[in-house]
Amino acid sequence: MTSITGRVTPFPSYAGLRESSLLLRTVAQITRNRLATASFGFVLLLVLVALLAPVITPYDPLALDKKANLQAPSFDHPLGTDQRGRDIFSRLIYASRISLSVGIVAVLLSTVVGVPVGLMAGYFRGTTDTILMRILDALLAFPPILLAMAIVTIIGPGSTNAMVAVAVTGIPTFARLARASTLSQVELDYVTAARAIGAGSWRIIFRSILPNAFAPVLVQMSLAVAYAILLEAALSFFGLGTQPPTPSWGAMLSEARGYLHLAPWYAIAPGVIITLLVLALNTFTDGLRDALDPSHQH
Repeated sequence: MTSITGRVTPFPSYAGLRESSLLLRTVAQITRNRLATASFGFVLLLVLVALLAPVITPYDPLALDKKANLQAPSFDHPLGTDQRGRDIFSRLIYASRISLSVGIVAVLLSTVVGVPVGLMAGYFRGTTDTILMRILDALLAFPPILLAMAIVTIIGPGSTNAMVAVAVTGIPTFARLARASTLSQVELDYVTAARAIGAGSWRIIFRSILPNAFAPVLVQMSLAVAYAILLEAALSFFGLGTQPPTPSWGAMLSEARGYLHLAPWYAIAPGVIITLLVLALNTFTDGLRDALDPSHQH
């Protein structure tokens, strides 16, 4: 196409316009779902609070004050103090940095490893599919919490190792989901056309099939973050995740068990925030799934 100045300008990319249009329709569909929008806003707010933790926390989350141990919620300590006099509100905010980072990074690692495995299994099929799926079946034979505990026991406790353990437990889910999506795409006309013009297998897998099979993976990523946060909290609860004195929601719940009759507020704060975050992520996932479903597009 020639412009007024005589310079040749390329036609706009149809694929790019199509992807942009799909993104706009998806965002518009989600914003019409008020509950999903509110849930996403809550998650963003919590992420912002975690990022600004050094600025908004009134106390050092590690500072000990034996004179203020197990104080009830007050103006000075909105959520009370723990058995060592540490401000629960400050520790709760700093703990959100651990839980959110572990949840998000673990899911990204699961996706980066699991999705290519599933794509290869679904595209090449045959022996490749059999070998890869049997390896994943071996991982799926263990309950995720037991598998994560076994991994952390082997490589040692800590938030980073807990992140790796949570990521490993999520790989089979993403791989099987990507495989199922690939099997539904691999015989379609656009894949046949790509083969006909001489496109290589890897180009077809990652440039053609992946964009068309990524919608269910995106929904699973949103749901998996909630599950990863719960799993990290469980590991910390059993002393296998974040190690003291670093604050963690699971560790705070574990410490609060011994003080339920003296300081019930100690367990309520981390319990409520875990519940609200998981509920918000699940609600947003429902809205995202509906927005990406063609039957809900108008």
